Amino acid sequence: MAHYKAEQDDWLLVYLKYLLFVFNFFFWVGGAAVMAVGVWTLVEKSGYLSVLASSTFAASAYILIFAGALVMVTGFLGFCAIIREDRSCLSTYFCLLLVIFLVELVAGVLAHMYYQRLSDELKQHLARTLAENYRQPGAADITTSVDRLQQDFKCCGSNSSADWQHSAYILSQEAEGRRVPDSCCKTVVARCGQRAHPSNIYKVEGGCISKLEQFLADHLLLMGAVGIGVACLQV
Repeated sequence: MAHYKAEQDDWLLVYLKYLLFVFNFFFWVGGAAVMAVGVWTLVEKSGYLSVLASSTFAASAYILIFAGALVMVTGFLGFCAIIREDRSCLSTYFCLLLVIFLVELVAGVLAHMYYQRLSDELKQHLARTLAENYRQPGAADITTSVDRLQQDFKCCGSNSSADWQHSAYILSQEAEGRRVPDSCCKTVVARCGQRAHPSNIYKVEGGCISKLEQFLADHLLLMGAVGIGVACLQV
């Protein structure tokens, strides 16, 4: 009877060991996915970050990258602990799981909160950025971001191309008679912004605000879903 009980315990231990191994594998894959989303967001979308008043968008991505990297390191530790059946390693592993859960939850909540106030921030900040900072001393990053934004989204101005009439750059001698920056042109050539005709420049309804708002909202929802989703799966 005692021998049968010992065999049962051994079988249960082996079953739990393999179950934990499978869980750890999916956990590791989830970490890789979380880190990939964070890296992709920063690499592909970093060109627009200079036109945002808040750093919450970038912060959410950085936190996801940190959480993903921590998950992968923890997953490796988990594999070692399972194979060696080391209780101290397993204790460390489960403590790190708790830390990762909290980090991913914070990233997801930050992304969701920023999504809620994204529209107001863009409406207040983007028009002022175009008017006051474009091609001004010390604002090279903003200038590059605005030019890339207008070309990538095929738009011109915050709400419309008319927004550029109040820009410090367009009102300056440096503009050389341009009515909009050259990055508003459908085909960019030197001084093409002097002719503000619909056949020459983008006349998108809603301007760049509507395009950028939808773009960022989609990515914030993705970051929030990934962060909160993976955190909930860990529970």
